[in-house]
Amino acid sequence: MSSVDVAIIGAGAAGSSAAFHLANAGIKVFVLEKNHSFPLRPCGGGMAASIQNLFPFSLDPVIDEVIRKVEFSWCLSDKVIAELPGSSPFWIVKREKLDELLIKKAMSLGTELLDLFDVKEIQRLTSGEWIITAQDGRQVQSRSIVIADGSKSPWASKFNLGPKKLHYASTTSVRLKGRGSLEEGTSRFEFGLVHHGFAWAFPIQDSVNIGVGTFIGNQAVESEKILNQLLPSLGFNADAGIRQDSQLRVWNGHSTLHGNGILVVGDAASLCDPFLAEGLRPSLISGFEAAKAISNWLKGNTHDLSSYTKSMRVKWGDSMAWGRRISQVFYRFPKVGYQLGVKRHTAPQRIAQILSGKMGYGDIAQRVIKRLLFQRNK
Repeated sequence: MSSVDVAIIGAGAAGSSAAFHLANAGIKVFVLEKNHSFPLRPCGGGMAASIQNLFPFSLDPVIDEVIRKVEFSWCLSDKVIAELPGSSPFWIVKREKLDELLIKKAMSLGTELLDLFDVKEIQRLTSGEWIITAQDGRQVQSRSIVIADGSKSPWASKFNLGPKKLHYASTTSVRLKGRGSLEEGTSRFEFGLVHHGFAWAFPIQDSVNIGVGTFIGNQAVESEKILNQLLPSLGFNADAGIRQDSQLRVWNGHSTLHGNGILVVGDAASLCDPFLAEGLRPSLISGFEAAKAISNWLKGNTHDLSSYTKSMRVKWGDSMAWGRRISQVFYRFPKVGYQLGVKRHTAPQRIAQILSGKMGYGDIAQRVIKRLLFQRNK
């Protein structure tokens, strides 16, 4: 049986981020991945350029588009355009390329990737160490575990990590060859077509990621009806592309993200933005913060991993608490929200600052919510 300091379950963005930072600190890491390669993931690919600050190497190889302008529309008309500040505040990446870059950087520092390792059982020994068993019988013994196996993870709840009640966003996405009518360096957000949600279009080099998502309740997205209207407006045939349906665990309240020698990161931790469905930034941040907490714990600098839960609350959760409140009001009264939120003269700049990571929801939430509720009750 192999023995290691840290076993990471999942080689996605969060798991690979944690693996790199741990390996960079000289810690022995195994990454346990149930897939054989890096599959196409149903992800828009939007990522704040400020994420570069988390890594000592350039992310340029996986940046397929630099977004300098964001278009908003209501039922395919009534457009609002936001110019993003700075030279490159918002990036579009292909998830499979990002995941591969991060895991290869981790492997170059000694991380071992065990693929086709589908976790069947996790046991904690009386010594405090962990035994992880795969479906095929392989076993790994580890001093600590990082759960990073995405929105379908069965393990976070098993160890009482993350929110007690899971909340999901239902999404349908399609990647199409060509750019259609979408201008270079421009992304699109469409409100009004999607009940309790929005649609998006992100350019990726010679293709476009298009998707729809709903964020309140558990109803399925009427994806075909919406895409039949949205795709022609972007210059594509209504039936173009292969649809990918998925569910994202969105942030649903402050919760404990650590246990005794175990913690959870990324989508498995329900960190996805409840308003704009941003998942890459919290995945990469949580990987970074998890590695820092585990490194200090393994070196004896701290008695437990509670610093991880605390840091994620400050660096992500506090903003998401306000984002959730905005989401609950905005998506229930979307037309009012679009008129008073998106079309307000200061809104494009504020949205741009949130997308670029320069501002949190807490900076705008109270004013936005009061404005929406006041107008709704008039």
